Formats: sequence, C-alpha cells, structure tokens
Amino acid sequence: MRGIADEMDANLFLFEPAKPPAQLNPLVLAYIGDTVFETAVRQYVISRPNHRPSSLHREAVKFVSAKAQSRALARLMPHLTEEEADIVKRGRNAKSGTVPKNADVLDYRHSTAFECLIGYLYYNKRFDRLEQLFGLILKEPEE
Repeated sequence: MRGIADEMDANLFLFEPAKPPAQLNPLVLAYIGDTVFETAVRQYVISRPNHRPSSLHREAVKFVSAKAQSRALARLMPHLTEEEADIVKRGRNAKSGTVPKNADVLDYRHSTAFECLIGYLYYNKRFDRLEQLFGLILKEPEE
C-alpha cells in the first residue's frame, strides 16, 4: 500500500517559506499547520462512505476544533521526539493576542501548539512523519 508520503509531489511547494522552518514564528507555523491538518481531515472524511455536505462538515469538526486538536496533541505527546516536543512548547507559549469566543484558553493554546507542530513538519517536508501522526489522530475521537 502506498502512503501519503509516496504520493507527495514537489510541485506542492510552489512557494518555500522565507526562512528555515526552525526560524519561523510559531504562529506562522500554526497558520500553515491549520490548513495542512484541515486538508488531511477533509481527505479522510471524504474517504469514508457518507458524502452529504452536512455530514462531511459534522465529521470534520470532530477533528479540527480547538478542543479536538487539544485532545489530539495529548494523544501524540508520548510519541513525539524531543525536537517535536520543543516545537510544541514554542507553539503553546506563543501569544496570539486573541482567543475565539467558543474555545477554552488552554484548549486554544494546545490547539495552536498542535498546528505549529504540523506546520513545522510540513515545511521540513517530513511527510512520512506527518502520515504517522495523522494515523494516530484520524480515528474516531473519544467523545
């Protein structure tokens, strides 16, 4: 079976970041990480049988809300390398200045840390690792 990493094409990177990923602001990494993760989630829900738009959205929200991403990060923490854990700390400690009305502050910060990690791995082109972590996350979340 071929994985996501085997399917990645260099053309995915039309625009490289202006700095090496380790030097990017954690909120910048979270910005791209949010999109990368949402794309993976959308692909996942489309791979499942129910394709009604309302069902797709409802299923995706189970994974992309601040609370869901905070839980996902908690599941991933025991599996992270020291380098990845450091990136998570940078993301968690980043001050965005705002918190959405419908999110708990701690969940929001952990969600930002999660997105920061995804963005970091994405910009470092560690697609095998992203696939591995997505495999740990993209199963039905515990309610």
